[in-house]
Amino acid sequence: MSEEQEKKAIAIRRQHFFRLNLFFLLVFVLFAILIIRLAILQFVEGPTILQQVKDKMGNTPVRIAPIRGNIYDADGVKLAYSTSVQSLYFSIERGFKAKDANEFASRLKEVFDQYGDPAKSMTIDQIKENMDLTYRRNNISVPRRIKSGLTKKEVAYFSENLAKYDGVDIVEESIRHYDPDTVAVQLVGYLKKFRGSKDLSFYKNLVQDNPLLNYIEEEEVGFDGLEYMFQEQLRGKNGLKLIPIDSMGRVNGEPQVTPPVKGNNLHLTINKKVQMLTEEAIMDQLKILQEGGDPRSKNARTGYAVAMEVKTGNIIAMASMPDYDTNIWEGGGVNNDELKEILFYMVNGTIREVYQPIHDDKERAKHPGSIVPLGSTIKPLTVLVGLNEKLITPTTSYSDTGIFQFGKAGIHRKSIRNAENAVYGLMDPARAIEKSSNPFMTEKIGNALNIKYKGSEEGVQKWDEYMKMFGLGVSTGSGLNEWPGTIEYFNEAKNASTQSALIYASFGQQGRYTTLQLAQYTATLASRGKRMKPQFVTEIKDSDGTVMQKFEPVVLNRVDFPDSYWEEIEAGMRKVKVTGFDDFPHEFLRKTGTSEQSVAGKIVENSVFIASAPADDPVLAVAVVVPEGGFGSRGAAPIARKIFDAYDEVYGLK
Repeated sequence: MSEEQEKKAIAIRRQHFFRLNLFFLLVFVLFAILIIRLAILQFVEGPTILQQVKDKMGNTPVRIAPIRGNIYDADGVKLAYSTSVQSLYFSIERGFKAKDANEFASRLKEVFDQYGDPAKSMTIDQIKENMDLTYRRNNISVPRRIKSGLTKKEVAYFSENLAKYDGVDIVEESIRHYDPDTVAVQLVGYLKKFRGSKDLSFYKNLVQDNPLLNYIEEEEVGFDGLEYMFQEQLRGKNGLKLIPIDSMGRVNGEPQVTPPVKGNNLHLTINKKVQMLTEEAIMDQLKILQEGGDPRSKNARTGYAVAMEVKTGNIIAMASMPDYDTNIWEGGGVNNDELKEILFYMVNGTIREVYQPIHDDKERAKHPGSIVPLGSTIKPLTVLVGLNEKLITPTTSYSDTGIFQFGKAGIHRKSIRNAENAVYGLMDPARAIEKSSNPFMTEKIGNALNIKYKGSEEGVQKWDEYMKMFGLGVSTGSGLNEWPGTIEYFNEAKNASTQSALIYASFGQQGRYTTLQLAQYTATLASRGKRMKPQFVTEIKDSDGTVMQKFEPVVLNRVDFPDSYWEEIEAGMRKVKVTGFDDFPHEFLRKTGTSEQSVAGKIVENSVFIASAPADDPVLAVAVVVPEGGFGSRGAAPIARKIFDAYDEVYGLK
């Protein structure tokens, strides 16, 4: 090898050793960095990362539905309450065949009979019905409640033997119970599953961002009445169960439980005794009307009544009859057959339109609903309008000939007559109320108002303003999902004339209003112009009895008329002849009404009655409506008498 080649080989070896040493150095540096990083992970960052992993993988949250608050009547009687129970649920799993249902239900029945409460025994057919294999109540993915209120022995047996019963599970849940006496059921309301209630405005607009407040799909929520109106106060807060899970998804340790917070309790203005006597009075009167032989009232099937304290606005009784047992909703749903049975009784007919319990659609269309014209009960207000508009004075004299005619001669000529074509002769405004003179109201007020405003719509608008001052055709402010009534005089003015609109309105034939509106109107008359907000709750308390909120009387508006105007209508209202009050121990203000209504081409007569007592210092206002009840004096007044008696017995009208 030449010297030159030898030098070149030495240079290559040196370069190779340099690269090898550099490689080992780099490897050493990398290993050093790795070791240092591992040390930092283990000793510095390790505890933090471990906690993050535990938080992420080790805490599976399970929400626990809250226990709903109770609803009490004015004397502390439970009208609605919840209990925590163990329930047996069944899920239809893949492979389950309907033909196996009998054998499966028989096995469940054996366990129920051996370990369960005999008072809650179930037949095989009842168990199969609750299994809902035909999907009448729920779709296939929803668990079915087979039985609630399991005994400890039943719970113990199924807990140990769940593997033998495919699809069966034990669930702790809150069950809502209602007073079996069915007390003001439409007012109190009922519950349904949250998943089936999202069309209601409150649930539709919920913001779900707090695990302690978030709603659970299967929990039961208020769907109507006070249960819905006070949903937030009654519901309470969720409980939360944190289940520790290891990296393999297995339970690792005892769960941490934050118990649910019980909802607040409502204390109502409703008095159970007065309410029950009101309901009984309506049902008794319906039977009398149906069997009494008067063709006017033979079709009376429903009745509605509201009793409202004049000075507070407190609703003491609110009855929509017939009613039903809300315990049918236990579990948050009913099947189609059950729904068909209660369909006509679910809705509160004192605030919304309810139709008569007739299943044939064509036959039902021949009868009125619960929202009817006022009839002659409007006449005290008509007189007030006449007095305030200077159309009449308290001393106005009028000769009632039994008829008032208006319109052009011929086919456009209309005649307004008194009931049964009565002729009352000379009268003043008070006597016009006492005798319920249609000619007086139409000629001296309705027609005169049209003349004053020269046949313009301004006259109809002025009439509407007076109606709303007294709560007719406008919300009562109750907070319930109520109908504001149906105003018809604007359509009459447009399609016929302002004259006919005001004439027919003057004796109660141009507007249909709810029984609650009539009660508020009656209380406003009784208080001489103070329209009170209807109140259903006196206070809300938490589960420990601490008062969270009190409800004070609320004046919605005041109507300021001279005392002489009020005295004039009161003088007439003291003398109205009425059935059922012969031995009533108090002076009282009242007005009967027989509202005529065209239904399916025929005229029906609805019975309407309003009253307040005592006359000198009214305490209670009552409104009663009996569709197709005939004359108000005979059809509705006897119900009101029993309501006054009930209130007098419990609270005292003095």
